[in-house]
Amino acid sequence: SSSETKALFERHKPTHVIHLAAMVGGLFKNIRSNLDFWRTNIHINDNVLHSAHELGVQKVVSCLSTCIFPDKTTYPIDETMIHNGPPHSSNFGYSYAKRMIDVQNRGYSEQHSRRFTAVIPTNVFGPHDNFNIEDGHVLPGLIHKVYLAKQSGSALTVWGTGKPRRQFIYSLDLARLFLWVLREYDEIEPIILSVGEEEEVSIREAAEAIAEAMEFRGELVFDTTKSDGQFKKTASNAKLRRYLPEFQFTPFRKAVEETCAWFNANYANARK
Repeated sequence: SSSETKALFERHKPTHVIHLAAMVGGLFKNIRSNLDFWRTNIHINDNVLHSAHELGVQKVVSCLSTCIFPDKTTYPIDETMIHNGPPHSSNFGYSYAKRMIDVQNRGYSEQHSRRFTAVIPTNVFGPHDNFNIEDGHVLPGLIHKVYLAKQSGSALTVWGTGKPRRQFIYSLDLARLFLWVLREYDEIEPIILSVGEEEEVSIREAAEAIAEAMEFRGELVFDTTKSDGQFKKTASNAKLRRYLPEFQFTPFRKAVEETCAWFNANYANARK
């Protein structure tokens, strides 16, 4: 709602904005609802950025995603390659809507000298995630599945082959980087926020790490009738490292352990 967004900005009069509002979901929700993802996100982004412009917000940091990159590309992907070809067909609605944030940021910079920029995180996970098995992203969905499999004494069924590879970033690390971007990063061009290429793990390895953290001793079964989505989206964090060469990311298994511990302790609310 453009009117409600404008009213929110007028009420709070922010000087700086981190724009995280979006219709989001996992692979299968995207496949079902590409048009909804396109329309909803286009409206959200235009409402937020135009309200920020009209009220003279000094800086906006919006959130993109590595899934917006071209499906057919060379790896690792970097910030210069966003618009080099069509995204994967499974999530074209979300991807094109998110790409348009970069277009709008450039427009507001050129016409109005606004400092609107964007970050591109890889797969985010952590406490307070969306752990919905049907609509959530892969890692929180797997955490919920492992919990249920352990409770019922059944095998853990992982959708797909388990072979696709992803770079996962812990939400607490991402939050620290968001604040750095808000305070220190002055480019309009986006910046990838990610662990290094060498930290990429397969879905099988992610499932095994979760099973270990949850002390699940059952069998892992891969349902190959389900889609894998993109095989890989390997992203370069070279630009981030030029700015922050000493930044320390939380090790993947430690972050998984902390997330699983939070989920176990908050299951009644987290499962919703």
